[in-house]
Amino acid sequence: MLSDVPLDLPVRPVLPRLVAALRAAGTGVLVAPPGTGKTTLAPLAVADEVTGRVLVAQPRRVAARAAARRMAALLGEPVGERVGYAVRGERRGGPRTRVEVVTTGLLVRRLHRDPELAGVGAVLLDECHERHLDADLALAFTVEARAALRPDLWLLAMSATPEADRFAALLGGAGGAAPIVRASSALHPVTRIWAPPPRPVVAPGAGPVDRGLLDHVAATVRRALRERDGDVLVFLPGAGEIAAVAGRLADLRDAVALLPLHGRQRAADQDAALRPADGRRVVLATSVAESSLTVPGVRVVVDAGLSRVARLDLARGLGALVTVPVSRAAATQRAGRAGREAPGHVYRCWSAATHERLAAQPEPEIATADLTGFALELAAWGSPDGAGLALPDPPPPAGMAVARDALATLGAVDGQGRITDRGRAIAAVGAHPRLARALLDGAPRVGAERAAEVVALLAEDTVAGPGDDLVAAWRRLRAGTDPGATARWRSEVRRLRAALPEAPSATARRPGRAPRTAGADAAAAGSAGGTRPTAGFDPVENPRRGDLPDDLAAGLLVGLAHPERLARARRPGGSAYLMSGGTAAELARGSGLAGAEWLAVAVADRAPGAPAARVRLATPLDEATAREAGGPLLRAEREVGWSGEDVVAREVVRLGAIELTERPARPGADEVAAALLTGLRRGGLGLLTWTPAALALRGRLAFCRHALGGDWPDVSDGALLADAPAWLGPELATARRRADLARVDVAGALRRLLPWSLATRLDEVAPERITVPSGSRIRIDYADPAAPVLAVKLQETFGWRDAPRVADGRVPVLLHLLSPAGRPVAVTADLASFWRTGYPQVRAELRGRYPRHPWPEDPTTAAPTRHATPRRR
Repeated sequence: MLSDVPLDLPVRPVLPRLVAALRAAGTGVLVAPPGTGKTTLAPLAVADEVTGRVLVAQPRRVAARAAARRMAALLGEPVGERVGYAVRGERRGGPRTRVEVVTTGLLVRRLHRDPELAGVGAVLLDECHERHLDADLALAFTVEARAALRPDLWLLAMSATPEADRFAALLGGAGGAAPIVRASSALHPVTRIWAPPPRPVVAPGAGPVDRGLLDHVAATVRRALRERDGDVLVFLPGAGEIAAVAGRLADLRDAVALLPLHGRQRAADQDAALRPADGRRVVLATSVAESSLTVPGVRVVVDAGLSRVARLDLARGLGALVTVPVSRAAATQRAGRAGREAPGHVYRCWSAATHERLAAQPEPEIATADLTGFALELAAWGSPDGAGLALPDPPPPAGMAVARDALATLGAVDGQGRITDRGRAIAAVGAHPRLARALLDGAPRVGAERAAEVVALLAEDTVAGPGDDLVAAWRRLRAGTDPGATARWRSEVRRLRAALPEAPSATARRPGRAPRTAGADAAAAGSAGGTRPTAGFDPVENPRRGDLPDDLAAGLLVGLAHPERLARARRPGGSAYLMSGGTAAELARGSGLAGAEWLAVAVADRAPGAPAARVRLATPLDEATAREAGGPLLRAEREVGWSGEDVVAREVVRLGAIELTERPARPGADEVAAALLTGLRRGGLGLLTWTPAALALRGRLAFCRHALGGDWPDVSDGALLADAPAWLGPELATARRRADLARVDVAGALRRLLPWSLATRLDEVAPERITVPSGSRIRIDYADPAAPVLAVKLQETFGWRDAPRVADGRVPVLLHLLSPAGRPVAVTADLASFWRTGYPQVRAELRGRYPRHPWPEDPTTAAPTRHATPRRR
């Protein structure tokens, strides 16, 4: 076949060496820069050497179609003769086809169906450096299938980046690294032009791209059109930015053609950008144009320097599209588009210094994406955790744990992560496991055709069109408003319809029996128990509701796929919702869905740090349908607890985090006691009434623990709250509400903390009162456990030589000596020292002020008194 192609490209001289390496080792890595012809010439060279068909795997559908058309054109044939292609919903090929270009996802499904790849002589994995999930799986599965079943199968990885050692080691396996063959540089040079914005722009992230950058990209396109010849290829992160820049260039339409190129277009529109044209063109593209595509006529690339990647919030199960700086490897790929046909130029909208700070390679999809489908593929292959497979990177444990939980909920894997019969039926559908579950379980409820139509709309994300109303999009597709979108949708509907089991009668179908599937893929999936729905949804118990209106049918199917996204309005008529998974969600301003009480949210994303998720696609439904779809999330619970300021007892029905109904309940004594205990621990000991006697007792106990050690109870707040069941048990057992806590005899309850041996000693070691020399019994203040205080008038202490002591004589009482008027005149724990040094000064100052009170020179021998000397008449 290669001999039929006269075109001489830089990769051609190394093809004999490549074929020799494959003939010797059976595996190899071809490293060739963009524009060298590896995608078009290497498959033809390999086809000359093997007897079977050559499969070329591409990560994108548009690239698969373009590569097949390019090879067929070089051979002078239409697509479908010796070169064909197969993508989801579309296939061109026949008995003469020797080279078939497929998507990596389709290759994975073929490997599941036929691991030996009968009739295939070679597999070429193109653009393997892009590290999409399907590409990683295709590599790992093909390596294992070759080692175990097909040692004669040639396996070649092709990459545009020089980092090939990892792939060589993976392909070679235990036999040593696969040989690496490197092609020369691109056929034509590309000159770099650094064109950063004149003013700083806001860094990319989850929000919109800075308008200043879009203005600068448009200005750079105008500059390139003035300074250079040929067509201009502009790289932007998404379809929204493409439309924005196209709008800024609208005045140029008479001079140049403005053509978008992105993954959400219909195939005909994508192909239009890949065909030569008579006039000058500006092609505005996303990353789909980075590799494996030749956009004819391009001599100039304008690169905005941004890429859009998916990020998954594992806790909420919501994704977000985040705009990130392009990697250096991707920037090189993009620049290479300008040098495919002639010397070219690339205008990079950033500085050379910024370029050096860019990541060397893009982050692999396995590190950030939803791994539910990936985990199901591994389980279907027989390696639930991927151990032993030739994966370029192991899947992250957290992402895999979330994925396995989701699959277990769907009944797709067992407790050890092994695939079940139901899991095989889900995998055979060829859609995301959640959507496959909706198709299989929803078809008996709404009809196979409607189920396939809605699931196809969700699976084929390029057909929904503008707006967030799923049912409106469904009606547009049925009406053929966009013929290209309708054609793609109808193709997917037919594929999904064929994947459904044959429709048995409701009486013939029994739980635990999986019906046989209709097609070849489904034949491998049918076995006992294969299509039994998850808990809470059973088509036998929920017979078909063929009269269900479209909005409710769509809501049921979306709810079956994403029960955690069933959402109810927070207030009537509002646009803020609470999803059953517990995440807040909001409709866009002006959404026609606003005011719906219930929504089934098909697509939502949440920007990092945002308080709520943004609803992108949803449909209204009623509560009955929400209950039906979210059956496993329904919980009827009896709640007795502390809510706010008192005990609340109720019976609640919830759909996940959404409270549906409640009614009062009669709580048991133990439940009330537990609720009061919770309230006490939340609100603190202030919920109790602390009388002076209770405070005094607590102070005495605290002093004893401080002075005498751990045998005495700890009466700190934390200890009392922790041990509340022990000392408040009887009161909690009889209380019914918060007010009963205020009536508790706290002093009596505290005494329960004292064993009998300590209770008998309390008054001895920490007396409540002390008798002073005057005969008065005065209360000791134990507020400070380290220094108990006795406030006493100085004249009442005459006769004491030393301060009294407590705690078995270990701790002196701190005396607050008061004047006859009750004002402090001295504070001391060393009374003997005070009599010698402090008292004479106090006596001199106060005897004139209080002449009717005694002020003896020697207070240690004077008679104590509580009274003043009577006045003489």
